[in-house]
Amino acid sequence: MKLSEQKQLDILNAAEQLFYVHGVEHTSMDNIAKAANVSKRTVYNHFETKEVLFYAIMERMKCSLEGTEAVAYNPSQSIKLQLMRIAEKEVQLLTSDKFLIGAKIAFVQMLQQPDLAKQLSGSKVGCHVYLEDFLSAACQDKQLVIDDFILAVQQFVYQLKSHIFYPRLYGFDIPSAQQERYLIEQTVDLFLARYQVR
Repeated sequence: MKLSEQKQLDILNAAEQLFYVHGVEHTSMDNIAKAANVSKRTVYNHFETKEVLFYAIMERMKCSLEGTEAVAYNPSQSIKLQLMRIAEKEVQLLTSDKFLIGAKIAFVQMLQQPDLAKQLSGSKVGCHVYLEDFLSAACQDKQLVIDDFILAVQQFVYQLKSHIFYPRLYGFDIPSAQQERYLIEQTVDLFLARYQVR
């Protein structure tokens, strides 16, 4: 790795940590330069503004989370077991350090920039990437009946987020591994109660 590339990486790492701890608004480019052990001019040579640096961090985090392996619908397996596997994978993502750090940085910044939510909402990670296709295949196999796939995906994911992700993001009581398992099962059971063919 070239020295300039290493310095850019150091700047990104330092800014990410400072944004996470103090927020974007309360972090100066001087703070970032000091934490990255580079000059302020070097920071500006790589990132013209703090906003540019913020978006570079968001893009890096998005890329690091895009490697989620899709779960394809399997007609020979129980729909409940397949949805359980999807929910478990989603919870692994939602509780990962990378996701939580990125979410906290973005959330705090969205309070300062309401329009930012619209810009970030188009990013799909985790089961958002493939769940609509999975549900469509399950409907074609007459296992589920869904009219609004986008809503169904949101219902599935947000149920997990509300009970498992948001408590971590906001520092509420964090569910134990046993409680998480119970919440995953309840999420899947609730989803099937609404959409499974009887």
